Amino acid sequence: MQWLAWILLSISFTARAQTESDIQLAIHSVINDKRATVGIAILCDDGNMVVMNDDERYPVMSVFKFHVVVTALKKMEQHGIPLDSMTLIPQEQMLSDTYSPLREKYPNRDIPISYRNIIRYTMAHSDNNTCDFLIDFVGGISVVDSLIRQLGINKFAFSETEKTMHENILNCYNNWCTPSSMVLFLKKIYTEPILNNDHFLFLEQVMIETSTGTNKIKAGLPADVILGHKTGSSDRTKSGIKIGDNDAGIIYLPHNKRCYIAIFIKDSKENDTANAKIIADITEKIYEMIIR
Repeated sequence: MQWLAWILLSISFTARAQTESDIQLAIHSVINDKRATVGIAILCDDGNMVVMNDDERYPVMSVFKFHVVVTALKKMEQHGIPLDSMTLIPQEQMLSDTYSPLREKYPNRDIPISYRNIIRYTMAHSDNNTCDFLIDFVGGISVVDSLIRQLGINKFAFSETEKTMHENILNCYNNWCTPSSMVLFLKKIYTEPILNNDHFLFLEQVMIETSTGTNKIKAGLPADVILGHKTGSSDRTKSGIKIGDNDAGIIYLPHNKRCYIAIFIKDSKENDTANAKIIADITEKIYEMIIR
């Protein structure tokens, strides 16, 4: 029976290598003529990970809001702060020169709001002002960076807030992450008891509710496939370079399986529509191969 086990193991490794090779070839067919650096990582429940161009530092843009929210939820657990407890965002913290659906809804005023809704605006609607409020709440961006490292994640660095990235667009390069680091962090949050059950289920819900980037990963999936994700997108430099255009999240597969995916685009000379199509086309290729 030992020889049979070795044969089966050999077949398994051969099939796995072939699948990884097929995925990499399919991705290459999408990105080989694009005027951008594109990094991809796919990690499924079985632990197999496929990466391409994973040795670059990709500006994560608003994808880091996932890390910020995890840090905020951890602090709320440590201090016994319920999701529905109320706080106040002062008018002076609702900056006018940044993306903020909450400010647009309640202009020129202090805003009483629950932590639940702050997190929802930050994750599902990518509000920059509520993100920076949460960064202040946890004690600063260095606290976010430190917590993620304590959880065993590396190959990333966070030193900027939404405010400082808007003050100088080149600061966006200081908040970076590799695709593999992103999917490893996603899987850790989704498979280990990092958050209590109520907080995890709430985070999972708002990831699925995300309203931004419907033309990215989501556009590459069949309409009935559930996706929880966080997008990120920079402005352009004076020379027209898009510093970062990203999407990362969880694809819910048949039979209660999950696949964690990160597609990061760096220094793109393509337009925004083309960047989104790169992400959608890569997703479509990957999905076809992981379910076959």
